[in-house]
Amino acid sequence: MFDRLATLASTILLSACSIIGVRSGTEETRFDLIGTEAGLEIRRYAPRLVAETTIAADEATARNEGFGRLARYIFGANQGAAKIAMTAPVSQEPLRIAMTAPVAQDATPEGYRIRFFLPAALRDPPAPRDPRVSIVEVPAETVAVLRFPGVPSPAAVAEARARLAAALPATGWIATGEPVTWFYDPPWTIPPLRRNEAVVPVAPRTGQGGA
Repeated sequence: MFDRLATLASTILLSACSIIGVRSGTEETRFDLIGTEAGLEIRRYAPRLVAETTIAADEATARNEGFGRLARYIFGANQGAAKIAMTAPVSQEPLRIAMTAPVAQDATPEGYRIRFFLPAALRDPPAPRDPRVSIVEVPAETVAVLRFPGVPSPAAVAEARARLAAALPATGWIATGEPVTWFYDPPWTIPPLRRNEAVVPVAPRTGQGGA
């Protein structure tokens, strides 16, 4: 019963935030814009807290199941039954199988990590009741970001990540980790108005400036 109520509450909240694609009253993770290069935004994020869970499933299934699991946490499935404000974006990161020699060209994702960024004012978030949900601090990082609209199907996400990787050599930055995808809008948002982002952590190239 609680899960059904939490899911309904999540739907109501998200519909209030975005009916046709305009987010209203939803906190977004703050960042400093370092600059724009080759069509990419270079951003600097301070440390922030997230609620995260890992799903061993394909990309679309993992996103849906992970979102539901984390939505239950912020709608009261936690110690004290506290209600936590929804924020944007939601992050999805592939988790890859460790490789041994000889290696294949690409490792196959063994699952996905889904993250909700918690409100900046929430310094001591309540503990999740679901042991599959964890609260962790993401360290400060500099990232390169490529925005893309539309329905974030696996093919669209892969294309955006490929475009991000292709643009990066024309900048003063190099990738230092695996790409992730950030989603800002619920599924019923009009596709041209949906905001999605392909994101990768970066560091300045040797001899370049930057934060």
